[in-house]
Amino acid sequence: MPEPLNPGFTQTKSLSGNAKMGFTDGEINDVRVQEIKRFSDDRGWLMETFRHDELQPYYYPQMSYTSMTHPGVSRGPHEHEDQADLFVFIGPGTFRMWLWDNRKESSTYGHRMVFDAGENAPKQVLVPKGVVHAYKNIGTTPAISQNHPNRMYAGEGKKSPVDEVRHEDDPNTIYQLE
Repeated sequence: MPEPLNPGFTQTKSLSGNAKMGFTDGEINDVRVQEIKRFSDDRGWLMETFRHDELQPYYYPQMSYTSMTHPGVSRGPHEHEDQADLFVFIGPGTFRMWLWDNRKESSTYGHRMVFDAGENAPKQVLVPKGVVHAYKNIGTTPAISQNHPNRMYAGEGKKSPVDEVRHEDDPNTIYQLE
């Protein structure tokens, strides 16, 4: 797999010190979390949320979407067999994000990361294929997120199977949000 992002990107530490269901809290190989700088002036503000010179071609977006999540609602956990997600959380609202390394060939297999992102902590998060992920609006107002995946949902013309393993549909899933 190609190197995901340039050296200017950093990984974040987990918020929680307790592992659940055998997961080890810590960084996950190939997951990259970049703080997004807000440039403000008397007109308002601007944030760069995507640049080709910060991604390897494998991760270049093929589509983009924006979603709104109600307070207390989560999306996921799920994973992709071939797709990488490039999430952008700039607000409004705040999300808690969970990631679990489900890639048996990874040296961080079994690791879990948890962090907050959004209005007060704008971030771009690259989630490679095979990393289970979920996020929840932990605020009191609707929250907005964007995703710029490297594969199109349901493929060209929406004629292919959806690349998604939906762990949230399994009541006994080991991927638990706290």
